Amino acid sequence: MFKHWIAASRFRAGLVITLVSLTMPVAAIAAEARKAPAPAASTEQPAKERPAKKAFEFILENGLDLVVIPDHRAPVVTQMVWYKVGAADEPPGVSGIAHFLEHLMFKGTEKLPGSQFSKIVALKGGDDNAFTNQDVTAYFQRVAKDRLASVMEMEADRMVNLRLSETDVKTERDVILEERRSRVDNDPASLLQEQMMAALYRNHPYGIPVIGWEHEMRQLDREDALSFYRRFYAPENAILIVAGDVEPDDVLALAEETFGKIPRHGKTIERERPAEPKHDASVTVTLEDPRAGRTTVQRFYITPSYASAKPGEAEALDLLGRVMAHGTTGRIYKHLVMEEKAAASAGGWYSDSGLDSGRIGFYAIAGEKNTPEQMEAAIDAVVEDVRDNGVTQKELDRARTGLLAEHVYSSDSISRLARQYGWRLAAGMSVEDVEDWPNRLKAVTVDDVRKVARDYLVDENSVTGILEPAPEHTSRVEEKPAPAGKDKS
Repeated sequence: MFKHWIAASRFRAGLVITLVSLTMPVAAIAAEARKAPAPAASTEQPAKERPAKKAFEFILENGLDLVVIPDHRAPVVTQMVWYKVGAADEPPGVSGIAHFLEHLMFKGTEKLPGSQFSKIVALKGGDDNAFTNQDVTAYFQRVAKDRLASVMEMEADRMVNLRLSETDVKTERDVILEERRSRVDNDPASLLQEQMMAALYRNHPYGIPVIGWEHEMRQLDREDALSFYRRFYAPENAILIVAGDVEPDDVLALAEETFGKIPRHGKTIERERPAEPKHDASVTVTLEDPRAGRTTVQRFYITPSYASAKPGEAEALDLLGRVMAHGTTGRIYKHLVMEEKAAASAGGWYSDSGLDSGRIGFYAIAGEKNTPEQMEAAIDAVVEDVRDNGVTQKELDRARTGLLAEHVYSSDSISRLARQYGWRLAAGMSVEDVEDWPNRLKAVTVDDVRKVARDYLVDENSVTGILEPAPEHTSRVEEKPAPAGKDKS
């Protein structure tokens, strides 16, 4: 309920999928393991495992990055086009334009006028959608494999031939304003998280909501949309992912016939983002709202992401987040709910897909008699213990086993395969980075986990959010520095 969503979509929020996949289904892996002979005893150090070759990458002459992931278990295919641009790339004063343009991309081209795109995909028996994040904008279709050529042609067409009328812009602007009202303004938890992000990122545009600030959204116009489109929507700024019942050479030929005919942008496409300054104090944001149910406390820490971390750090943070906050076995839940009875529910997450940084977050939901002070103190106690004492080998092994199991299970979904490669490549990583992830995870030690806890779970880089029920007709947001002496780093 309180996981921090970082993507907005045309119909629903896009999820950050942090799972990667192996080549064979689970049953096949188990069967192969049963058939394999036991290894002979050896005193030699085992060689590093080579990642299974899952994806095939091609760079077209116009710069388009094509990644093909064959999976022949069903005659279906997922196509995704990832543009390396998101809400954090918006010019000042036009917040929400990346998400607004995502909506407008369904308004048609000269070849397909009007809102025909999704209708045609549906007539072909498929489905489609799109989402916008701080760092990427992605469009995807899932169709029978014999319909791939036609949806690829449609997607290539709207990369360069978008047509917008003033009526289209006005109508869709009303849609995104209503989306903001329903998803954010009418949801106290979302309002709190929006304010927490603004407090956590004091200069970097990650502090601006993906959907935009309402007063700026109301001013977005046709020229804002087309200017953003012309600047960032180009083949050399895009990644085409095709996963499913296909052969790499066949997909390459289709891509060259469609996307390959689009000329390069011609200008260098740069992301201009201000850096986040050094933080000297933590911040607490309190929201009182009559629509709130139970009192909740949340805590966000800025951390590296997979794209921005030093070697091994993101994997250690992934495991740290799982030890601390995964389900009922996580330390946050066990300490707050089972031991201290300081909350009715508790948990957390690691947001790892950002281009410039990531976040670790924890939350607690009060029971009938719990106070925000109790919950915050209990969260502090868990964080301080991990910083001082680290995690046990047993905890690390259990967390690693869980992540690797999810890694295997995710191969059952071609959409997850496409998303995993798309997220990482759009953030500047490589196919090899994606496929070598299990080996990097296996190399993490308890000392590595303790180090990232000490380095990044520091109060100065955090914001605490408190949501409390308030009397009817009362709503108040308060932001203040944390009390002196709170820092335990």
